Amino acid sequence: MKIRYEKKGPVAVFTLDNGKVNALTPPMHRQMFEHMRDFIADREVRVGILTGAGDRAFCGGDDIKHDWSYPTLHQTLDAHFWASDDDSGNGRPGWERELKQLERFKPIIAAVNGPCLGMGMIYLLSFSDIRIAVPHSFFGLPEIAYGMGGASGTVQLGRHLPPTVALAMALVGEPLSAEDALRHSLINEIVQPGALMTRAHDLAATIASHPPLAVRVEMETFYRGMDMTRRDSLAFATHLYRLQRATYLTGEGTSAAPLADDAPERNR
Repeated sequence: MKIRYEKKGPVAVFTLDNGKVNALTPPMHRQMFEHMRDFIADREVRVGILTGAGDRAFCGGDDIKHDWSYPTLHQTLDAHFWASDDDSGNGRPGWERELKQLERFKPIIAAVNGPCLGMGMIYLLSFSDIRIAVPHSFFGLPEIAYGMGGASGTVQLGRHLPPTVALAMALVGEPLSAEDALRHSLINEIVQPGALMTRAHDLAATIASHPPLAVRVEMETFYRGMDMTRRDSLAFATHLYRLQRATYLTGEGTSAAPLADDAPERNR
């Protein structure tokens, strides 16, 4: 498997593992789709960590050695208009579309262990909520230089960066260093390579120690509220908050997750 998915207590770890730069392929998009569905559905899992294997790269983007085209225009259009299935080919569009359409209200921490480019950047923007990175990381959408637009990180880039920074990344094609990513709040902090996963698990354990319903309400209110008017977002947040409080007063389903045996002592 090119994407490893491992659970330990309330934490699940997604690891991109494909060669020196963890390049993505169509089968990996399907693997990620299936792992993400499991992550969303499993009530025992409270938080995820997304990282890359090794110490060379988080993800170098789509595998450019792979032919992403369908044999005919008809097959390309057919793939565009119909959902992916077991008979879908190894081209684009493919399972990356279904993956991006999943609703997720469980937090994922990105542990960026090196360069994060192209589709890897889209994975970062779409499937992580808190981000830590090593000093030699950098972030970019280099597709524009090769005649392919990165589609502004599949419309996520402007949600995470100021417009001028996002457009410079998309149109000039130059990456952001870890320091610049931190300055523009694309990531939360920079940590040394040896401490990256320890810090990610520390954050995950803290989140998992909170009642899952409270985490769910915060996640859903935050993300749905971004697409609502102020009036609608206030009403929505109020409804979710009151439902959460009503559930809390019953005393059911409000306990935190048990921590793993190797969780940091301060979180016990």
